Amino acid sequence: MPSVMLRENEGQLTLYIAKKDLEANVVSLEHDQADRWGGKIELDDGSAWYLDPMDTKPKLPKTVRVRRA
Repeated sequence: MPSVMLRENEGQLTLYIAKKDLEANVVSLEHDQADRWGGKIELDDGSAWYLDPMDTKPKLPKTVRVRRA
């Protein structure tokens, strides 16, 4: 389970994986509501990751643990 950094650049959510030196835009996020945030994350490079859902959207940038979806 790698640690990744989630951040927002000009309204676009991006995910940075340090181990792979990869930064990609988030294409879709399974849960993006005020009361639930996270789940399956699909990136513009075609890869998919899973972030355990949170009760609220975190203040970004934030480092979190994800796993392959």
